[in-house]
Amino acid sequence: MSGDGELVYAVPRDLLFGDVAPWLGVKRDGVDGVLARAREIGDYVLRATAETDRSLKQIIPYLLLRDGDSIFLMKRTRAGGDARLHDHYTIGVGGHMNPGDGDILGGLAREWREEIEADFLPEFEFVGLLNDDTVDVGVHHLGVVYLADASGRPVTVRETHKLTGSFEPMEAAMAVYDRMETWSQLVLDAIGDETASRPEIRPANPGELP
Repeated sequence: MSGDGELVYAVPRDLLFGDVAPWLGVKRDGVDGVLARAREIGDYVLRATAETDRSLKQIIPYLLLRDGDSIFLMKRTRAGGDARLHDHYTIGVGGHMNPGDGDILGGLAREWREEIEADFLPEFEFVGLLNDDTVDVGVHHLGVVYLADASGRPVTVRETHKLTGSFEPMEAAMAVYDRMETWSQLVLDAIGDETASRPEIRPANPGELP
């Protein structure tokens, strides 16, 4: 969903971080309180407002999808809604939370259905929280990073006018590192080297999506 009337979930920055100093990159330890506040004390506001109000952090579920030792690498086209991300590569499936999502995982499941063509819903494994206040896009967003495994099952991009995508070896992803959106670079820095050695993740729902 996009447009002037879109409502997105956001949390006041000063309440979100509490006594945790804002960080750069993916933070795994000491984030339970931040994650709890991200889930509990936010509200839905107009996206147009949230994108310009530096006192708010929009909560963004952000999924790194792998298939064994390969990762799902996508490239944004110029048809996407955020011109700041046009022609950038990304490894993140996800987006803003909207009313009706229920919670962060609900938002991620909806984004999966909207962005990905697949006949399964994977298990989403929480990795950490992603923050980057050094760029304009990052100032307004906090990423909740998850990892999932396709386990050999077919996956394609649904919104082909906005994205292209395929599973690629880590070497191919690193070859376009300099052309990635900053969040994808930070996620690769944090967990890219681990993806090939992580144990297989069992899918939560091996059947068709509801």
